[in-house]
Amino acid sequence: MDSAWKRVQHANRWILENGDKRTDPWLLVYSPVPVICIFACYLGVVWIGPKLMKNREPVNLKAVLIVYNFSMVALSVYMFREFLVTSWLANYSYLCQPVDYSLSPLGMRMASVCWWFFFSKVIELTDTVFFILRKKNNQLTFLHVYHHGTMIFNWWAGVKYLAGGQSFFIGLLNTFVHIIMYSYYGLAALGPHMQKYLWWKRYLTSLQLVQFVFLTVHTGYNLFAECDFPDSMNAFVFAYCISLIMLFSNFYYQSYITRKTKKS
Repeated sequence: MDSAWKRVQHANRWILENGDKRTDPWLLVYSPVPVICIFACYLGVVWIGPKLMKNREPVNLKAVLIVYNFSMVALSVYMFREFLVTSWLANYSYLCQPVDYSLSPLGMRMASVCWWFFFSKVIELTDTVFFILRKKNNQLTFLHVYHHGTMIFNWWAGVKYLAGGQSFFIGLLNTFVHIIMYSYYGLAALGPHMQKYLWWKRYLTSLQLVQFVFLTVHTGYNLFAECDFPDSMNAFVFAYCISLIMLFSNFYYQSYITRKTKKS
């Protein structure tokens, strides 16, 4: 028992002491405990929220959703621009890019946008709360909870240990997709009269799938290339992207192929 506790203490010290010293002082970064607590609260809300709303009327969140979604568009545009401009100015490689751990202006600028990207994943947990309050429980799928819940841990680790380098490519693609995705949600929140302009909903899932395919190829290449970026992180991202491709492909099939067949 004592040896097991010592191993836990040793692992905890390693987690705390081996992070990027530049990002350790930033909000939610130094220790995994705050993120674990956020995740535990998130799961609690997912579990108890629908039960609390069972005998209540859906909450009208039209104004809130409009402001929230277009705010997320603005944040995504900012992050996309920062990932793109900073990587261009720093002459980043799209094939292999080690992390710049220096205190240089561009190194700190990339680390900063990585932190904002991580924090945006914390903000996006609000999507689930909105579903619950609006009694859209059919959207509380395993895919939704898995994707939202795991991304905060993935990017906590990214900012804690690898704030920059080829991690930027994930942020670049994902923020681009989210600009389009939250634009769709923002327009949809304006009211039913917008539906005729939102025929492109199914292509959002296709765009997300293309994103994960690109990331899978990118990280797969780096698993075999000589690149000063941890293979452990590449292997994790590769496996994670495969899981998302499988889940989003199933969602696409169930939502558009099966449904269309049934209608026919």
